[in-house]
Amino acid sequence: MTTVLELPLRGAGGEPVDLVRTINSHGFAELAPMHLDESESALDLTLRIPRSRPRRVRISPARRRGLALVTVFGPALSAGAAERVLAAAARVLRLDADLSGFYAAIAKDPDFHWVTMGAGRMLRSPTVFEDVVKTICTTNCSWGLTMKMVNSFVSELGDPPAGVDDPLARAFPTPQAMAAQPLSFYREVVRAGYRAPYFMTLSRAVASGELDLEAFALASREELADGELEGALLALPGVGPYAAAHIMMTLGRDSRLILDSWSRPKYARLVGKRSVTDTAIVRRFRKYGEHAGLAFWLFVTKDWVAPS
Repeated sequence: MTTVLELPLRGAGGEPVDLVRTINSHGFAELAPMHLDESESALDLTLRIPRSRPRRVRISPARRRGLALVTVFGPALSAGAAERVLAAAARVLRLDADLSGFYAAIAKDPDFHWVTMGAGRMLRSPTVFEDVVKTICTTNCSWGLTMKMVNSFVSELGDPPAGVDDPLARAFPTPQAMAAQPLSFYREVVRAGYRAPYFMTLSRAVASGELDLEAFALASREELADGELEGALLALPGVGPYAAAHIMMTLGRDSRLILDSWSRPKYARLVGKRSVTDTAIVRRFRKYGEHAGLAFWLFVTKDWVAPS
């Protein structure tokens, strides 16, 4: 059985949202339990529903412009459960972000005029905890190893969705499930290497209530300035400047540039140089203010998201 829901594709400022460009905004679309179906321009993911089993969901373009279809697999949903699924899908697509000011600022910039057609939203997970864990999995390693670590978390500790028998479609594990694991699980099963104690410490802090990661997604800039948020993220085990900038982007805080061993040389190639200092890169995008990091990310990933 399936239930098909409609999700309006509009940002918080009324700006258009390009679903395909949002899905392709970064590699998290390839990390379990998400799955990118390029042939259908669709994203599959698994969502938790309170007081119910997780559900496998597909977000795909609708025939009518400005809408996405959210197909939920498994038994029929109650009205309340359907609302929660739509709210979770909207969060994953960052529909709560208001990019209208950013669009106005870049409209006449030849490097970014294509963005105003609905790009600029950074795909994210249903929870901050999942985004933090996955980001730590990307540090100092190949993308293949990142996928292996995430696959292990999902297949070993995730809860299966209703009506779907696929270990990589299980819901991302809860902090409680991860906190219950010994250090040996992270070292021998996940093969997390030096990250092993970070995952154990982080999950136990969240599971115990000592650390509330989800609060970061709810805090406004007035309540928690970007500098304070960055400092709080840097205090987390396994989170350095690159990871903090990446997590901030998923939280809708776009002021920090995601500078790492991939983005630095990619930027240099795009501007026709052998290398560019971080200072020079930061200076180049400073004019975009609180969206400087987003402008940088769009510049280096244009070949991913510009085609529609």
